Amino acid sequence: MRLLNRSAGRLSRHRRGPLAGLAVLLLGLLMTGGLYAVVAPAQAESTATETELVAEGRELFLVGCSFCHGQNGEGVRSLDGESQLGPSLVGVGAAAVDFQVGTGRMPLANPAVQGPDKPRAYNQEEIDALAAYVASLGPGPAVPDPSEYSLDGLSDAEREEAIVNGGQVFLTNCTACHNFTGAGGAMPRGKWAPQLVGVEPKYVYEALLTGPSQMPVFSNGNLPPEDKRDVIAYLQSLEEDPSYGGFTLGSLGPVSEGLFAWIVGMGGLVAFAVWIAAHTARTKKDKVEA
Repeated sequence: MRLLNRSAGRLSRHRRGPLAGLAVLLLGLLMTGGLYAVVAPAQAESTATETELVAEGRELFLVGCSFCHGQNGEGVRSLDGESQLGPSLVGVGAAAVDFQVGTGRMPLANPAVQGPDKPRAYNQEEIDALAAYVASLGPGPAVPDPSEYSLDGLSDAEREEAIVNGGQVFLTNCTACHNFTGAGGAMPRGKWAPQLVGVEPKYVYEALLTGPSQMPVFSNGNLPPEDKRDVIAYLQSLEEDPSYGGFTLGSLGPVSEGLFAWIVGMGGLVAFAVWIAAHTARTKKDKVEA
């Protein structure tokens, strides 16, 4: 007991010594520095990578996009000030860039016409860099994660429920432009609604999120992410459904069907009537000559 008391007394005297506080402070600094050294490098590397991606995207933007959208994405108007060569990209977000450039709609040769879906001019790494730069101009919709539009992990019953709900949402909001089968159709002023069947799910989700061209924006506030996913599920189901009615004729409804009826149906009847009349007249002529 005496030895323990003596040891405790020595520790108590050292603890009250002038160097004890300094030793505790140094120990705390070493522990804090060690923890920071473990965590900070990954954060710094991530920040540096994002900065490099934005810088790469700006270089690509200045070469391929600034003529119409301005050097800082502020948009460019024509010399007379009456038309817009390219809109401002501030606040459109990375999702808009990924859709427009990923589907080949941008770069656009003629700003006065609607951009068609065509082979893209940039690879995915360059598209990611452009999207990162545009996203740095102002907050906007991000590129969706695959889990947001995929049905992976759902049971068969949940998939069926998603397809039914997606069909209802699509028929309510989209058929006026895209047709009930997603085949697309004509729009006023020379525009058109593109075909949706066979389009990559990511681009359908981004189109709903950003509203390209004359399409309205279906933000997560007025169309929840689950409904967007279900719409994509419905469109994918259309690719698998067979055509029980025979020729689809583009699935454009009464327009193509009526045109087919007039040209093929009525045209065939008229041609057959002309053929009958011609042969009847020739028979009567032969009898008169005889």
